[in-house]
Amino acid sequence: MQHRDPAISVARPAWKFFIPLALLAAVGGWFFWPAGIVFGILALYVLYFFRDPRRQVPNIPGAFVSPADGKIVSVIEVPCERFPGGRAQRIAIFLNIFNVHIQRASYAGKVVGIDRKPGKFINALNEKCSEENEQVTIWLENDEGVFGIRQIAGAIARRIVCDVKEGDWLERGQRYGLIQFGSRVELFVPLTANVKVQPGQKVKGGENCLALLHEEEARKGKFPTKEVQLPRDLAEVS
Repeated sequence: MQHRDPAISVARPAWKFFIPLALLAAVGGWFFWPAGIVFGILALYVLYFFRDPRRQVPNIPGAFVSPADGKIVSVIEVPCERFPGGRAQRIAIFLNIFNVHIQRASYAGKVVGIDRKPGKFINALNEKCSEENEQVTIWLENDEGVFGIRQIAGAIARRIVCDVKEGDWLERGQRYGLIQFGSRVELFVPLTANVKVQPGQKVKGGENCLALLHEEEARKGKFPTKEVQLPRDLAEVS
């Protein structure tokens, strides 16, 4: 029998918050019911925050899928020594406290570096947070080049979970970490990639295409097959 992930599950770190809150809710409900209600609501919110829904990862050659749920807040070119010419495109995503906080690999590749940097906890909407806040960046490489994903702690988020090590291989859309309680995630892609999103757009981790390496090939129909679903703007091109 083929195994299928549940439509939605809860990330493992949730239980260390949920169990104490659930116990407090039970005790509070016995001795002082208003406190029981408050703790019960908080316990349910923890399950909601740490939810981990199944996602349909698109089978598009050269597609960088979103590493996180949230809203695109900036798309800019930045210095980055890991890329040819020392420049990269950076796509920043803001996650509020109601977004799914699981992070996923945007593209398949081998983890060739993990940069951990302590820092501040300023608002994740502030562009300065990309340099000044506590963060973890993983760098992945495959035959097509290198790309990076940065997890950034925010004003509320105080813990970054990164469950990979150097040498691990991640598939596109594979879960690899989370940030607890609000944050920012940035994707670094080559200058040759065609970015398909702009600030203000909402995206889903593991599902939405943020950038394409092979847009011209896709437009010419060079490699799409019946199994490949092109992004909407490309599918309309004959």
